[in-house]
Amino acid sequence: MGPTASGKSAAAMAAAAHADGLVVTGGRDVEIVAVDAFTIYRGLDIASAKPSTADRDAVPHHLVDVLDVSEEVSVARFQGWARRAIAEVHDRDRVPVLVGGSGLYFRAVVDDLEFPPTDPDVRAGLEERWADDPRGAHDAVAAVDPDAAERIEPDNLRRSVRALEVMALTDRPCSSFRTAWDDHDSRYDLVVDYLEPSAEVLRERIATRSERMVATGLVDEVAALDRHGLSTTAVQGIGVAEALAVLDGELAVDELGDAISRRTWNYARRQRSWFRKDPRCRASRHPSGAELLAVHGVLEHP
Repeated sequence: MGPTASGKSAAAMAAAAHADGLVVTGGRDVEIVAVDAFTIYRGLDIASAKPSTADRDAVPHHLVDVLDVSEEVSVARFQGWARRAIAEVHDRDRVPVLVGGSGLYFRAVVDDLEFPPTDPDVRAGLEERWADDPRGAHDAVAAVDPDAAERIEPDNLRRSVRALEVMALTDRPCSSFRTAWDDHDSRYDLVVDYLEPSAEVLRERIATRSERMVATGLVDEVAALDRHGLSTTAVQGIGVAEALAVLDGELAVDELGDAISRRTWNYARRQRSWFRKDPRCRASRHPSGAELLAVHGVLEHP
């Protein structure tokens, strides 16, 4: 795991190449499970920094090129897909290596997190009921779920409505779904290698990758996909919104690389903050970016 441009893919491929030397694999082959909301989309190759065809030919990759860009993905759906992929890898007596930078998706897969259902009609009714009285909505939450209310600002109507929606749909307090969030006990026998280069190195890599995305045809890729209709999830991908802005004449093409770099750096900062709260993620710095064998170094200890 690690922030964008930290060298995760290279480390995973190095681990796969040295699998027979890793105690944790017992000499078994490795398969990679991508923990990412965007590599899952077919055709979103440049924008998602998708693993190369050569890497995917060399080592089996899962949850890559699964959905059309018009389809939505949620963390709850991804949780089920990833756990099935992991089970199938285990059934083949191989070792799954999860690779990604989404802390939410990572925790959803490896920890016993529950994601309560949602219903647009129920939510719309609650929003209409409390539209002019956000504090009343908060009071309604506090009356039946004080723990949830304590975590919600009184004027935050969206979160109060969500808590009321969950209770309406499940007959359970919304706070009861948070139990596993406060722990970091994986459902798997898990070893985490967390890569975090220095801020200086990370910013340089991000800038270089952003310019490469532009140079290798990001705008053309997004234009072609947009003709098929982009889901609200796909549009959130870094580089996608920026390329659409270029196509709409709202951003100059010579400003595209800098725009992507700025947004990527802000995202990387949030990633670092998320992972640092997880006691399983202890930073391994790799200033040179060459031969990232940290996985080998970590996993060789039983």
